[in-house]
Amino acid sequence: MQFEKRELNNEELIQLYKLILKPRVIEERMLKLLRQGRVSKWFSGIGQEAISVGVTAALEQDEYVCPLHRNLGVFTTRNCSLSQLFEQFQGKKSGFSKGRERSFHFGTNEHHIVGMISHLGPQLCVGDGIALASKLKNEKKITVAFTGDGGTSEGDFHEACNIAAVWDLPIIILIENNGYGLSTPTNEQFRCKQLAERAAGYGMKGLTIDGNNILEVYHTVKQLKKEMLENPHPVILECNTFRMRGHEEASGVKYVPKELFEIWEKKDPVINYENWLIDEGIISPDYPLSLREEMDVEILSAFERTEKEPEIVPDTLEEVKDLFQEFIPQKFHNEDLANTATRNIRLVDAVSEGLKQSMQKHDNLVIMGQDVAEYGGVFKITEGFVNEFGKERVRNTPLCESGILSASLGMSVKGIKSVVEMQFADFVSTGFNAIVNNLAKSYWRWGQNADVVVRMPTGAGVGAGPFHSQSNEAWFFHVPGLKIVYPSSPFDAKGLLCAAIEDPNPIMFFEHKALYRGIEGSVPKTYYTLEIGKAKLVQQGNDISIITYGAAVHWAIDTMKNLNAENSITADILDLRTLLPFDKEAIAETVKKTGKVLILHEDTLTGGIGAEIAAWINENLFEYLDAPVLRCASLDTPVPFAIPLEQNFLAKSRLNIAIEKLLSY
Repeated sequence: MQFEKRELNNEELIQLYKLILKPRVIEERMLKLLRQGRVSKWFSGIGQEAISVGVTAALEQDEYVCPLHRNLGVFTTRNCSLSQLFEQFQGKKSGFSKGRERSFHFGTNEHHIVGMISHLGPQLCVGDGIALASKLKNEKKITVAFTGDGGTSEGDFHEACNIAAVWDLPIIILIENNGYGLSTPTNEQFRCKQLAERAAGYGMKGLTIDGNNILEVYHTVKQLKKEMLENPHPVILECNTFRMRGHEEASGVKYVPKELFEIWEKKDPVINYENWLIDEGIISPDYPLSLREEMDVEILSAFERTEKEPEIVPDTLEEVKDLFQEFIPQKFHNEDLANTATRNIRLVDAVSEGLKQSMQKHDNLVIMGQDVAEYGGVFKITEGFVNEFGKERVRNTPLCESGILSASLGMSVKGIKSVVEMQFADFVSTGFNAIVNNLAKSYWRWGQNADVVVRMPTGAGVGAGPFHSQSNEAWFFHVPGLKIVYPSSPFDAKGLLCAAIEDPNPIMFFEHKALYRGIEGSVPKTYYTLEIGKAKLVQQGNDISIITYGAAVHWAIDTMKNLNAENSITADILDLRTLLPFDKEAIAETVKKTGKVLILHEDTLTGGIGAEIAAWINENLFEYLDAPVLRCASLDTPVPFAIPLEQNFLAKSRLNIAIEKLLSY
């Protein structure tokens, strides 16, 4: 192994030695503690330290790193407190994530480190978002995002590379090629000789280096950074290395040929660098032992302090409270808008106006989506936006739903708001992981808000078939950390969208396609917001309560108009508007008033939102009921294309029967 000091002086070389030795000594101590039963689990990075340390040391302290679970050296090089690291590893309240995450599933903005999730690919896309934000702010910073050789098989790797290349992002996509994805060797993962060869397919620069040579890693990253700041562009950097322990300690290493250990033991990144420093006379032969002893005392002392800390006493209120960043919205009431000029516009125009006025209000807001720029989106909601706000803030994206949604989290890390348009709500399935595991959980995990609104054109009734008509709001209803908004009128659409953009938490914003140009309503010309989480009683009655949302609000109004004319039957029609959290107070008020409840939604029946609301009413308001809570929903089938089949599918076709059944009790 050849080491080149280049511009580094002896003091700097010694500092690098201290930095690479520290994670090794920590790991050696952790393995002893593991055998003693004092640590429950450990993912070892022994043999790979030169990459974590060399990369991090080459960056500025405020340049973001997106590491994985073998990158202890990133945290130690960024001077994370040993005590807090051990508190994290031991699940203590004072750890980085309050005991909610194990080992390295955490981030810390103080140290400019982004916490990973177990799905390895999205980390790269989060890095894309951070790099984009740095570029938009003209900060002259780069980002480094880690993956392993196994992680390059994930779709998010492709999406991250594609996005980075298309947008010329200053990001190093770093591959730690240690020969195995858990136990699967590289020859079962890919066919190219080196993973860096893939860079050419994206129009990117690709390099393969010795990941066990700390100076080669350090100098390479330094040089790449210089080039990337002069001319922003992404790079795939493959660092060849070897994992000297198992995937985690319990997994063992039986699947690895013994000769590989013999080969790579001779390439130990710590020992080789140490011997070179001694040979060059930069450190004395006895210095490593004394430094190790000094570090081990510090490490053991920090661990023993952590060990003495009490176990976590659960605080349920805190656990729930920490799902969302606290946000107190500016409230607008009807009287505030009484003297405001209005005009009748369609729902599609209200959404467009809300977006435009939000872009004018928030200069840190970026819109991203397929065809949203010059084309204006498939529904023309952002038509003309490029002329006013430019292509930096109104960004066409590749067909990379997962990558763009994860990138939106990265942008939030850097204080940039984003509205991500799903061309159709159906397409969100390809970005599901990014939403439910990254956006929804980030604040609860490590205090990082996800200031993201995901716009979702949804719903049937337009003859669009099974892949452009789904009502999939219930997919997200089960996910803690998300808010779900679903307006039914132009007034609500504009006010709730503006409110959603102001809210620093992740919000799924559903817009029914059949309502876009199918309804009109009076909408203030000025910017305004409506409170998220509040339902609206759109019609008052005495016989039954219909709890609903979206297009179904209009089905209910039309149906009750006919029933009132024929039989003088009246109903409370409660438009939920916000599905998560739903307005329990408003629901309770109408249930107590009528005693008969029908929950109506376009989504399919089984597992729909109506089931949860019905259960809540049964558990909390049973004594006020004069009949069972009934549900009216669409068939438990995909959405058909042919109009007669689609009409039969929709809940609207069974609404009269459901009301008659409810009234019969």
